[in-house]
Amino acid sequence: MTTLRLFSSRFDSVPAATSWYLADLGEARGKQELFSRQSPQRLKALREHALVESAVSSNRIEGVEVDQSRITTIVFGQPLLKHRDEEEVRGYRQALTWIHDQGLKIPVSEETILQFHRMTRGEIWDAGKYKEKDGDIIEKYQDGRSRVRFRTVSAKVTPSYMKEMIGLYEDAIGDRIVPGFVLLAAFNLDFLCINPFRDGNGRVSRLLLLLQCYHLGLEVGRYISLERLIEQNKERYYETLEQSSQGWHEGKHDPWPYINFILSIIRTACLEFEQRIGRMQSPKGEKTRLVLHAINNISGSFSVAELQNKCPNVSVDMIRRILKNLRARDQVKCLGRGQNARWEKTAKWELGNVQ
Repeated sequence: MTTLRLFSSRFDSVPAATSWYLADLGEARGKQELFSRQSPQRLKALREHALVESAVSSNRIEGVEVDQSRITTIVFGQPLLKHRDEEEVRGYRQALTWIHDQGLKIPVSEETILQFHRMTRGEIWDAGKYKEKDGDIIEKYQDGRSRVRFRTVSAKVTPSYMKEMIGLYEDAIGDRIVPGFVLLAAFNLDFLCINPFRDGNGRVSRLLLLLQCYHLGLEVGRYISLERLIEQNKERYYETLEQSSQGWHEGKHDPWPYINFILSIIRTACLEFEQRIGRMQSPKGEKTRLVLHAINNISGSFSVAELQNKCPNVSVDMIRRILKNLRARDQVKCLGRGQNARWEKTAKWELGNVQ
């Protein structure tokens, strides 16, 4: 909450590293529609795989593990669950499905946050309820020693802190002064510092991360598990969280280590998605349809380079062959010579080309 409060009162610019992440995320969001139209039947496998990885990894980060041989059954089937750990993994999968199905309709609100907690904590007595007792984040060492890593917000003021955090986020998103992805990560940091629940805060924070990505127009979490990437970088996750939480209560903290970590996770997911799509063999004629769709949506003239930017999984040679065939049918014409020549649709261009 103090991060969002800090940004609402004073926000000048973002560090250079952050600006690089934002540029990459903007580019990935621009390519998203084109990638999601490629091999739709094969994307189903990516979605199912990400669902399993997310449900398992997010719980495993918190020490909740289930029998590997039962994971697919727990996530996709309807078996009798053996114990609480299986119940929590199933509940997390249900929360993921809710976001994937209705993400744009689910608000970032207290009720949503409490519902996420209810779903991921199962039948436990305080599911969907803020903590009733104060509790610090304790780090335990293998030799038996322990230390207070962070003093969280007291139970007494937790409801008011949550209300303020959500209000500040809504206002900042509406103002559009602070980049949306920076606000997403700042919200995540403030939520973890408030630590509103007795247990399950990490899982709820990762569901919120996925939901807010949807709100910002980026759906990569549907195909690549953000939770798995966080688990694979768990040490860095805890390291940057500790760095950015020092001085948080006084508003004297440095939020950028954690913000950059979250942005790097989302960026890595985008790159992995592109790489996996690139390895998929497209059905016959699908790449041609992608190019034709791109041409159809362009107003005015265009170049081969511009088409390739809109169709990143299609080679330049193939784009040139498609244009050559269209020119032979007098549906496009070339306005010049050389690699930088521009092209234009003719009066014979037909919408039927892109069906």
